[in-house]
Amino acid sequence: MKIATFNINNISRRLPNLLQWLKSARPDIVCLQELKAADAEFPADEIAKAGYRAVWRGERTWNGVAILSRGGAPIVTRTALPGDPNDRQSRYIEAAIDGILVGCLYLPNGNPQPGPKFDYKLAWFKRLTAHAKKLLAQDIPVVLAGDYNVAPTELDIYATKSWDDDALIAPESRAAYARLIKQGWTDAIRTLHPDAPMFTFWHYMRNRWPRDAGLRLDHLLLSPQLAARLKDAGIDRDVRGKPNASDHAPVWIELGAAKQSRKAPAKSKAALKG
Repeated sequence: MKIATFNINNISRRLPNLLQWLKSARPDIVCLQELKAADAEFPADEIAKAGYRAVWRGERTWNGVAILSRGGAPIVTRTALPGDPNDRQSRYIEAAIDGILVGCLYLPNGNPQPGPKFDYKLAWFKRLTAHAKKLLAQDIPVVLAGDYNVAPTELDIYATKSWDDDALIAPESRAAYARLIKQGWTDAIRTLHPDAPMFTFWHYMRNRWPRDAGLRLDHLLLSPQLAARLKDAGIDRDVRGKPNASDHAPVWIELGAAKQSRKAPAKSKAALKG
């Protein structure tokens, strides 16, 4: 099974890029972020023609998340992150697909910091960590995939001082990510590529894509049940170089088949009588 996450940065504008990538990469499950489209504007028909069923939570100007499936239909379990009923931003959707619980998230950027936007980022992160802990306690296969808006370590950003005051690499942001991982989640990309930068985002400004001046912001975190099935992981970097591209590239993992539990053989009637 192949699971991917892709910050599409406006699904209407990037739809041809998305459809081309779906055709070539053929992921089984896809988490999308930054739809920048209202619910009614989601291109459900085009996605269906590409062979995918979809669930989504849109937002007209910013945000918006979706989960696509090439196999079984996604069964929605949540359309918002719990913990704040007054939070109306479309940043989280969760669905069960083919025996896996998929959480698709778009964590707040947090800039400028310090300030209200950074406070919201840290509060959202705290809510995510609380929800993630409950998911782990259920002892089920879970993937939390999306744009976390955090470059966790110095390896996850190109050599520069220009981002030193940015919320993406702020000590508080990195500490929040580390606390989440410490619960027992596996960072799939970093696990299989421990020494490579593996950038997923290149800003449009200052020629950063041609210079490979990137950051690793998009992550797939796996519960122990899925971590045991992890076979491969990578980034489709070439998608970022296409015309009219998103400033993010798709990130993907491949999972092996789930192991079948062995049941003790049933006793015969003779043995039960005996």
